[in-house]
Amino acid sequence: MSFELSLTGRRALVTGSSKGIGLAVVKALSAAGVDVIAAARSAPEQLPEGVRFVAADLTQADGCAALAQAVTERFGVLDILVNVLGGSSAPSGGFAVLDDDQWFRELNLNLMSAVRMDRALLPAMIERGSGVIIHVTSIQRELPLPEATTAYAAAKAALSTYSKCLSKEVTPKGIRVVRVSPGWVETEASVALAERLAEQTGVDYEGGRQIIMNSLGGIPLGRPAKPEEVADLITFLVSPRAASITGTEYVIDGGTVPTV
Repeated sequence: MSFELSLTGRRALVTGSSKGIGLAVVKALSAAGVDVIAAARSAPEQLPEGVRFVAADLTQADGCAALAQAVTERFGVLDILVNVLGGSSAPSGGFAVLDDDQWFRELNLNLMSAVRMDRALLPAMIERGSGVIIHVTSIQRELPLPEATTAYAAAKAALSTYSKCLSKEVTPKGIRVVRVSPGWVETEASVALAERLAEQTGVDYEGGRQIIMNSLGGIPLGRPAKPEEVADLITFLVSPRAASITGTEYVIDGGTVPTV
């Protein structure tokens, strides 16, 4: 029996879609028949046929506003909003190296980009009485790595709390809000990190990958997740098959988080 997701003709916006999880989500939704707008600061090398790309810097309020206008002009009302955008550019060195600019940069990227896009696009969804919002958080909200990602982890924790609050407010109005919390995902950036660690320590790529897994306390599955696996989970969650799922957080980390 085929597992039909009934997503054909739905309209979606995916942020942070130039690479990694975001690009994988764009491809998965497009393959499921969704009409997708992909947004990022720079265009990916290749997008599925029919996907429209909109360049936008979502760390800035005016970038969010311009993207919301482009989405409204094309779709009117969204069915699906997937807030993937996130990451960290903070230096290593713990809390002492994080000045106000670093903190605001991490908060704007990992929290406020989603808050602003929701604020711009959610009212029309509420007026219609249906829609799905996905917030991509991180296991670092409960398993932070203080050497380099304190601000990132704090921003993702804030995003998770905000998302839960939002779900309680808008689910009675017909909008599902769901969090997806990846662990280490083997994106282009993480591959580059593993290669850099391998070179620094004189081991091969697998050795570099093991260094990262050890820093997380180990991954019981024995490997990082793939972007496509996260995208498949999100594609299911935005589908009518998941119509009773809202307000929850789905961890996809290969068992990394050691607690319940």
